[in-house]
Amino acid sequence: MLGVLLALAACGGSDAPVCLGLTEATESSPTLGCTADFQALASRPLDATIPGARSVKTIVDRVDLDRLHFQNSVLYETHYMFASTHLSGNGLPVVPMLAEFNTTEYFTPSRRFLLGALTHYEQPDIWVYEISPYDTADADMVATAYHAIAGATFIGGDLYFHPTSEAVASIVDDLPDSVKVITTDELYEGITYQPLNVAESYGQLRFFTADELSGGLKYLSFRDIAVLDHVPNDISVAMGIITAEFQTPLSHVNVLSKNRGTPNMALRGAFDSPTLRALEGKWVRLRVDLFEYELVEVTQAEADAWWEEHRPAAIQVPGVDLTATDLRDDVDLVVVDQTTTLKDAVKTTTRAYGGKAAHFGALTFVEGVPMPKGFAIPIFYYRQFMEQNGFDARITAMIADPAFTNDPAVRDRQLAQLRADMAAAPIDAAFVQLVTDKLNAEYPATRMRFRSSTNAEDLDGFTGAGLYTSVSGQPGDLDDPIEDAIRRVWASVWNFKAFEERSYRGIEHLAVGMALLVHRAFPEEEANGVALTNNPYDTSGLNPALYVNVQLGGESVVLPPAGVTTDQILVFWEQQGQPVVYLKRSNLTAPNTNVLTTTQLFTLADALDRIHDYFRVAYGATPGAWYAMDVEFKFEGAPGETPQLYIKQARPHGQE
Repeated sequence: MLGVLLALAACGGSDAPVCLGLTEATESSPTLGCTADFQALASRPLDATIPGARSVKTIVDRVDLDRLHFQNSVLYETHYMFASTHLSGNGLPVVPMLAEFNTTEYFTPSRRFLLGALTHYEQPDIWVYEISPYDTADADMVATAYHAIAGATFIGGDLYFHPTSEAVASIVDDLPDSVKVITTDELYEGITYQPLNVAESYGQLRFFTADELSGGLKYLSFRDIAVLDHVPNDISVAMGIITAEFQTPLSHVNVLSKNRGTPNMALRGAFDSPTLRALEGKWVRLRVDLFEYELVEVTQAEADAWWEEHRPAAIQVPGVDLTATDLRDDVDLVVVDQTTTLKDAVKTTTRAYGGKAAHFGALTFVEGVPMPKGFAIPIFYYRQFMEQNGFDARITAMIADPAFTNDPAVRDRQLAQLRADMAAAPIDAAFVQLVTDKLNAEYPATRMRFRSSTNAEDLDGFTGAGLYTSVSGQPGDLDDPIEDAIRRVWASVWNFKAFEERSYRGIEHLAVGMALLVHRAFPEEEANGVALTNNPYDTSGLNPALYVNVQLGGESVVLPPAGVTTDQILVFWEQQGQPVVYLKRSNLTAPNTNVLTTTQLFTLADALDRIHDYFRVAYGATPGAWYAMDVEFKFEGAPGETPQLYIKQARPHGQE
């Protein structure tokens, strides 16, 4: 054994590695002689936060003279599976049950095993040794495993140690100089491809600048695969999206892509790529995978056949309940009893008060989750407004007009005029007085936020994220009166992107009704963000985590300006020590600082965990299925006050 290690160490990093002939049936090996040996044992890592990686799990057995094992990571998906099968008994100590194994081998100084992985990041062509982000291994343990792997493989002096969390990074200064360290940011510098939504589709490849789309200079069709210069603030339906700059998993672009099941990826330099430009205007097939993408030309007949086979099934939105006319407080919106499940209760409320208000009402029952006090205005008043002003009849005529149906420019222009006319139309005076009286009585001198809440959003299977508009207003404010805010939110039912999305999903336009969720605005927000209550990078369930995307002040996290980055964080809430992994940093904060304090982050994590558990009965009941809630939050406080957490929204994420 020692002779083999010394021989490999001598040739480590050499131009002529000697392959050992390992195969996919090989269960483990003490050495790796070449890249082919590595590939034979490698799997895709459970955590795909950095794309284009393959990994072989490693175990150093400290009670067996630091014997090194490269385990077949396809046959043995976890360290425990391999250790309990091959390193238990027969003269060795018995490996305990899984719970004890995890506690001992990741968190105690007296652990038997040093657990880690040898990972190859394909694009930067960098080999690294990694440990789990929650592993409390000290510098001596890391150095022992690092040197063993460097000496037992063809990599030798080209091996780096990659800290996978802030906790792991804290030991870097204690490592010997012989351990080369590379950070996540340095790895990202060498990566040009980012898969956001793994899927395949057929369409016509077209190039757009984000400004062209947002300015109405050019239009997407259902059948387009769009190549964009940067992540747009707004985009209508496309068969696929390729952006020239990286995205965040919770950007509107990606949330919509996941909801549609269409491929979404980022590729640095895509907009000017000669390879992609050669396919401009042609029918293509785009396949986005975790490690690579494929873009090939096809015939229009092939594309048409694919479309007919994969045309999305029509979404049936809950019918509209016009019997509810009261301005209903949040705690009274959802009624769950012995005869009604949470999911059915939310659907019932959605018919009268919309999906956003329904889920907000359900949130009030989650103990320990701070929320702004609020109420909902039912769909009844939207329908009253539309009928009193003849807008329903006007929309019916528009939809029947072939020019409107067939020309996106005509459609955009007529919808814009409709919204303008709605914003200026008379509104029922008795209704305005009803809202004004409630605000003056219960929210005196408070600026309020009027938020869209249709019966065609936040559904199980269709979120409608980013389709509609929310507006602030206050009684007596001449610049922002409440009637203007209400009309603008109502008018957003007819946003161009909302109309296009509904058409794509087969949603009947006139079946959509707009309610409003109303709560106070947040003028003093210190930070805002969105979060998922599960790990979007590991849907196997083996590495659960909370994902947080947060930014300073009121700067958008889902629609950030070009070049602006946010804090993107994984919190391993169920692991001992609850380690935190920063995937990306905000460039609006001072160097080496975070948007949220540790206390704030853990206050948020506790709320997310509670939300996840509460809504599991409605959206996470399928055994073994990945489930998450999409949560919107803010931290707010006046100058001199400690900013407090407020949860503003929770909806099912990507449920089908």
